[in-house]
This record gives sequence, structure tokens and C-alpha cells, in this order.
Amino acid sequence: MTVTEIFKFKNERIKILHFTWFAFFVSFFTWYNMAPLATTMLETMDWLTPQHIAALGICNVALTIPARVLIGSLLDKYGPRKIYSALLITMSIPAIVFAFGDSWVQLMISRLVLGSIGASFVIGIRMVSEWFPPKSVGFAEGIYGGWGNFGSAAAAMLLPWFALTMLGGEDGWRYALAFTGVICFIYGFVYYFNVKDTPDGKPLIKPKRSGALEVSSWGDLAQLILWTIPLGGALAISAWRLSGLGFVSETALYIVWAIIGLVLVYQIYMILKVNIPLLKKGVPEDDKYNFKNVGALNSTYFANFGAELAIVAMLPMFFQLTFSLSASQAGLIAASFAFVNLLARPLGGILSDRMGSRRNVMLVYMFGITLGLFGMGFMDSSWPLVLAVAMTVLTSMFIQGAEGATFAVIPMIKKRVTGQIAGMAGAYGNVGATIYLTLYTFVTPQQFFFILASGALVSFVICFFTLEEPKNSFGEDYYMSSDELAVLNDATEIEVEPLKKKVQ
Repeated sequence: MTVTEIFKFKNERIKILHFTWFAFFVSFFTWYNMAPLATTMLETMDWLTPQHIAALGICNVALTIPARVLIGSLLDKYGPRKIYSALLITMSIPAIVFAFGDSWVQLMISRLVLGSIGASFVIGIRMVSEWFPPKSVGFAEGIYGGWGNFGSAAAAMLLPWFALTMLGGEDGWRYALAFTGVICFIYGFVYYFNVKDTPDGKPLIKPKRSGALEVSSWGDLAQLILWTIPLGGALAISAWRLSGLGFVSETALYIVWAIIGLVLVYQIYMILKVNIPLLKKGVPEDDKYNFKNVGALNSTYFANFGAELAIVAMLPMFFQLTFSLSASQAGLIAASFAFVNLLARPLGGILSDRMGSRRNVMLVYMFGITLGLFGMGFMDSSWPLVLAVAMTVLTSMFIQGAEGATFAVIPMIKKRVTGQIAGMAGAYGNVGATIYLTLYTFVTPQQFFFILASGALVSFVICFFTLEEPKNSFGEDYYMSSDELAVLNDATEIEVEPLKKKVQ
């Protein structure tokens, strides 16, 4: 696919791509609606404190981790069209409740639930992979991720103007927040009535069993369980951070930890329930895949998207204090991260499509992130501001390009469980952000950049030894096992049979 093709709106797959990235844009526009209006909320609601805002920030991402795993499973079973539409429509409710909330309980619960909209990202990954062949899926996924992720920047730029200038008044910010929920609700229906899961004549290949990710060997089963445990650990850390801010008592913290533990045990039980019968029966040789590839991509998204979220959270203050800038100047520099997304993610996808080896592109990006973050660790007030900004933008290009390269590989690991694989990798991005931001409270900014660089280096090593070049990386069709081809042929016969009867 070329750049000019993305403007051919009459092409059905291009139309699907645009409808889908805009669904992601709406999701992030709604998800990140609080941050640009946080100071206005503090001024309007006398009882609200900066600690409340910090706690709401944690609530905003806490449920994204389990939601991405759950949504990944649901979309593989029911299809991306239904799940994306249902998520947008459902999440409009907590968005509007939050807008008009006047108590801490209302704000906290609605924000906690709204964090689930962050799972929207993984839905489009499968939708795009159904419409674009392996040879161009990287570019398409990059456009989806890059342009959709820009919704957070659009919220930061537009909502303050809409709330304070256009609407004005004491409750202008409430109506602006509610407006994002209304858009979310309307677009859920727009999406449902304008897209299809797959092109005509092509069925949606579903997992053999639902409830957990299928694996191909007993060793892979052990790896899946080991990679599942940190997802619960990140939630436990989020609860601990809320406790540290004084919003969760020690008793409540232990209760939350117990609940997280029970959910984790249940998830492991489901993994065993789904996979033990399949493994005992035996997985056909041509239907197997290596889970180590999923683990490698979990690590890349931990290291790149986790680093992005962490850097965006601390970068404005770092530039403001280090280079004696105003808050607006520092904010403008920090916003370069979001703007770079528009170019960097699609570029990562394009390079993955065109350089002949998706594995090597991934390795180059992860090594580039390592060097860039290592360089940022040396930034201090003695640096010229222009050089510091250039280093930041260059590192951002590598970080977000690596995100595009990650999701250029994911659809090719095992097609019928793309949603679940994308869900786990996406969740690891939030795990990375949670762990990194927790570590940030104990170190200096320079030390923090070195920690991020170390995380990228570890991911590089993991990928070097475990990531494989996917089958049919640059072909017209995704690799399918004999079982999947049988499902495809059966569905095709069902489609053709009515036509035969009409001809007769």
C-alpha cells in the first residue's frame, strides 16, 4: 500500500481503515478528557485537591490492563465491529457521569470504569488485519495507531478552548466533558452501521475455544501463565499507589489485593481449562505457533509504549525545571511526543512492510530506543535547549516507530487469536507505564531515563534470542493451518450455495 492509497475513500478497505482509526481517535479523545481541564476542576470544586487529581489519574488507567485482555478475547469470538461499537456506546455512560459528578465516589468510580475504553486499541488491530494483507498491514496498523492515538493530543488542544472560551461559565468544563461522551455514544452507532468485520466472502476465523489464549505446547502453556502474572501485579501496584495517596485504607488495600489474587487464579484456571484438552488431544503440526514470539512482543510494548506513557507524564516538569521554561513552553515541547505519533507509528509500519525482515526492523528500533533514552539521561541545564529538544524528538521517533513495528508483527503470529495476542501486548504497555512511573518516584529524572534505556535493552535481548520472522510476512494472504483453511472453505461453500440455487 502506498501513501496516496489512503486517500482513495471509495476503496472499501481504505474506508474501513478511516472509520476504524477515527473510532480509536474518539476513544482516546474521551479517555484523556480530564487532564486538560484538571486545573479548572480544582478551581470550580472547592473540595477537590491535587491529590484527588493524582488518584483519578491512576483510576484512569487501572482497569485498562484487564480490559485489554478481556476485550481481546471477546473480539476474537464476536468480531471487532460489534465489540468496538458496544465499547464506545457503553463507555459514553461513565464519561457523562464523570462530567456531572459532584462527589468523590461518583468521580472515582466513573473514572475507574471509563479507563476500560483504553482497550479500544486492540479491537482495531484485528479489524485492520482482516482487511489488509501481510505485505501492507504494518503501514495500515501504523496509521490506525498513530492517527487514533492523536485523539489524546486533540483533547488537550480543543477541550480547554471549548470549555472556557466557547461555552464559558462555571459549568462549561462539565459540558465539554459530557460532549466527549455524547460523541462516543453517537460514533458507536455510526461505526456499527458503516463497517464489516471482513470483506465479502471471507469469514472471521474464530478461536477453537474461548476464555483464554490457545497455545501449542506444554512449555508454551507455562510461558503463558508466567506472562499472565505481571498483569495482576501491575494492578496491585496501582492499588498501592492509591493507598499511598490516602484514598485507600490499609484494610481496603488488602481486600483489593485479595480480589486481584482471586481474579488472577481464575484466569490461570481458564488458561488450563482451555488448553489442557487441546494439548492432550494434540495440536496438528501445521496449526502450532511459538508463544515465545508473543512474549517478545509483550516486552517490546512494555519498553516502548510503557516508556512513552511514563515520559509524557514527567517531561513537561522536567523541561520546565531543567531549562527554566514557562509551563506553556514546557508543555509545547512535551506535546511533540503526541505530534510525532502521526508520522512515527506509520513509518514504523512502513519500514516493517518494506525492509525485508520484520524481526530486524524490530531489533533496530529497540536498539535505537536504548541509545536515545541513554542519551536523554545525560540531558541537564548545560545542554543547549535546541539539542535537548532534538534528542527528545529523535528518541520519540524510535519509541513510537517501535510501537508501529510491534503491531506490524502481531497479526501474523496466529491469525485467529490476533485479538487476544494484541490484548496481552497492549496490556503490557500499561504494565510498563505503571512500573516505570512507580520507579520514577524514587529516582532523579536522569536516572529515570537510564532505567527506561535498560528496559529497552532487555527487550532487545529478548527479541534477539526469541523473536522469529513470521510466516508469510510479505505475502498476499496470512498463513493458515489446514484446520483454518477447512473453516474458510466451508464458509465459502455456504456463501456460494445460495447463488447456485438462484442460477438453477
